[in-house]
Amino acid sequence: MSNHWTARNMPSQRGTTAVVTGTGGLGFETALALARAEADVIVAGRNPAKGSDAVTRILRIVPDAKVSFEPLDLGDLASVARFGRRLSDSRDSIDVLINNAGVMTPPHRQTTSDGFELQFGTNYLGHFALTSHLLPLLRKGSDPRVVSLSSVAARSGRIDFADLQAERSYKPMAVYAQSKLACLMFALELQRRSDEAGWGIASIAAHPGVSRTDLLHNAPGRRSPQGIVRSLLPFLFQPAAQGALPTLFAATATEVRGGGYYGPHRLAETRGYPTEAKLPTAALAAHVGKRLWDVSEDLIGLRFGGPDVTPLIAFLTIPEHGG
Repeated sequence: MSNHWTARNMPSQRGTTAVVTGTGGLGFETALALARAEADVIVAGRNPAKGSDAVTRILRIVPDAKVSFEPLDLGDLASVARFGRRLSDSRDSIDVLINNAGVMTPPHRQTTSDGFELQFGTNYLGHFALTSHLLPLLRKGSDPRVVSLSSVAARSGRIDFADLQAERSYKPMAVYAQSKLACLMFALELQRRSDEAGWGIASIAAHPGVSRTDLLHNAPGRRSPQGIVRSLLPFLFQPAAQGALPTLFAATATEVRGGGYYGPHRLAETRGYPTEAKLPTAALAAHVGKRLWDVSEDLIGLRFGGPDVTPLIAFLTIPEHGG
């Protein structure tokens, strides 16, 4: 694998339909690069104004781009379900799903509209539900791929089944690390299940290293220690376009394998060009990945299975301590 793969190495994406969650930062750079490669890009995000701005900016750079915005609140299971229905009504298939959007280290515990801890509920459970809703369309895609974004923080993460929603103890970075480890374990378990069920989907994980996005400004806040570092020492963070390269590599490169994990190649995977990333030991525990999947299905009220996905949202129940 070349240590200097860039978006210029991306094969043509003409005829490819790609869904990217997140309207700014890594999501924007990912959508822009895919649009440049002639993919039909659906940018999905919670804020319509930011979504419209992202589309306008992409069209300014790539005037003939096929790009559109669809509202999607990953912290609201009903919004995720509506998004899935709209795409099922308007599209015959999806070739690439990039589970990118995220929330990072709000200083105080917050919850989604469904009562889940905000980081776990948005970063992980929302994308778990989204992938489930889009599974029928992905199965009809051409060599379909699902790319799930993890983080270098996943190295310190652990899945705490006794306090999955951080109700007993909320430590912002530990909860963020758990959510990103969960995203990584979901990617690996999705590949195992795709292989077993014959779904034909390549599930791949990626992480951006340490990149210059608005995550640290949006959640901890500009006056937080993390936000101050982000504002005053920007040279510590690689540009968002560089951070998006592992995602783009995972989504498009011909040499990528299902079940792979990709990140930057330098300085302990904090910056550089895409290469194979080292899986944290915790992510290799397949029995934990299976349990997390089963618990997640129960939490969000969705079942993956067969050619169709059976929605169970009407029966949603949230155990007091996340199972």
